[in-house]
Amino acid sequence: MTPRPLLRPSCSALSALMILLLLFGLTLIDAAWRSRTVDQTARRSLVRELGLSDLALFTEARYTRHPTQADRHTPFQDHPAALEHFPTGSLLPLPLLR
Repeated sequence: MTPRPLLRPSCSALSALMILLLLFGLTLIDAAWRSRTVDQTARRSLVRELGLSDLALFTEARYTRHPTQADRHTPFQDHPAALEHFPTGSLLPLPLLR
């Protein structure tokens, strides 16, 4: 009879996943800690001095980079029956009607 291996490959994959999840959790804790220690007035003055615009969430399409500048028909501006070809278009909700 051949001896069975001590660890299956799935055990090492699970261990790697747990380590990565732990590191991800530590980055979230670090971000929360840093956001409390940074002076918000200094951050606002830096934004004003550099003339930064809205937050760019995604880099693919114009209507996903700045959702405040898009309307309901922007994803279909090429053709009314065109399908959404950017995956981030499915992550953002439709803009509110005014």
